[in-house]
Amino acid sequence: MKTVLFTNVKIFEGTKPKLEAGEVLIEGNRIQHVATTRLPRAKDTAVIDGRGATLMPGLVNPHCHFTYNNAVSLADINALPVEENLLVAIRNAKTYLDYGFTAVIGMASAKPRLEVVVRNAVNKGEFPGPRIRACTPEYTVSGGVGDDSRLDIYVPSIGLVCDGADEFRRSVRQLIREGVDLVKFNNAGDSFTLGRVGGDVNPMTDDEVRAICETTLNLGKRLAAHAHADSGVRQCIKYGVEFINHATFATDATIAQLAKHADKHWVVPAIAARYNTTYEAKDWGITEAVATAIGNKRELEEGSKNMQKMHLAGIKVLPFGDYGFAWLPIGQDCRDLEHMVNLFGMKPWEALRAATAYGGEAWAGTSGELLGRIKPGYLADLIMIDGDPLKDLTLLQDLCKITAVMKDGVFHRRPS
Repeated sequence: MKTVLFTNVKIFEGTKPKLEAGEVLIEGNRIQHVATTRLPRAKDTAVIDGRGATLMPGLVNPHCHFTYNNAVSLADINALPVEENLLVAIRNAKTYLDYGFTAVIGMASAKPRLEVVVRNAVNKGEFPGPRIRACTPEYTVSGGVGDDSRLDIYVPSIGLVCDGADEFRRSVRQLIREGVDLVKFNNAGDSFTLGRVGGDVNPMTDDEVRAICETTLNLGKRLAAHAHADSGVRQCIKYGVEFINHATFATDATIAQLAKHADKHWVVPAIAARYNTTYEAKDWGITEAVATAIGNKRELEEGSKNMQKMHLAGIKVLPFGDYGFAWLPIGQDCRDLEHMVNLFGMKPWEALRAATAYGGEAWAGTSGELLGRIKPGYLADLIMIDGDPLKDLTLLQDLCKITAVMKDGVFHRRPS
């Protein structure tokens, strides 16, 4: 069994507000010892001198679109042929690992089996990439987010379009048969529909949502929803949807209800999609005035207010999400940590806790697996940072500052 000892490092454990100087011993793919004093050195131990760098858990992205190709629209992503799309997904998986993301949760595959295929290939060691939970494409209804169809011309949709409980049951069973880990559905609109279905509108019936959730849970898989609308968030609470994405327009009463069940849900606002679209998308024709007109700026403002409330109420709000568009390119995901501080009122260590310890819990679910902390027994998914990310969260946006990446006890990038 290979052993690696990190010495002369400052440790961010995953849940503590301060760094602690110490040493960490890895045996195989597990953390065996964490100490503030000198640990014994076996003859065959590889010793890594961190020279004062920060050692922290690998990042976990709970809303990852690693099959997206940084296009301008969902329709453009869908138009990419599946063969080229597979190459994009494989490259993106490596990019995420390069940036210290040792685990990701897919949150809507661009094609039905893409995330499953990449997950399987990474698990076999055929390509570098993070631990992957593979998702369905996003389920939607006629006219909902992800349905780009037209009556006068056939336009394929990135979403799986079903109408009625029976259609959803059949399709969910098929995708679970193909090997997905979780099922995602859109029980809200979005400003990306350019005014057709606003984020405060829920186009799905209660029967449709119940059919998706019952079928998925009966088959032992996990659930996620694109739920901007208040009624969508309430459906997630009612039917046991674990990952509640956005939650932009949740009312105070719904937030209070969600707080009572905070141990059963993760809220992932993906706020960068609102921030960047409002302020950084003019090169693609979306000025701040356009973002205001389509409702995106409203989603940014309301979502930010609600995330502040949820954080204070003890609801676990996670970073990252919706990167994979032209003005939210994959690789810039850690900008979300700044948003959590500036828009949600979190402290830097709380943002990092959400990106590591909480993210690890979210990835593991009920599997019993341990990741996201530097603690004995946990998986050896670690990154080393040149500097103190608690003082400067932007360090995690710079590949040159991420000096080492270890996944499952093996270096993806070894420190020089």
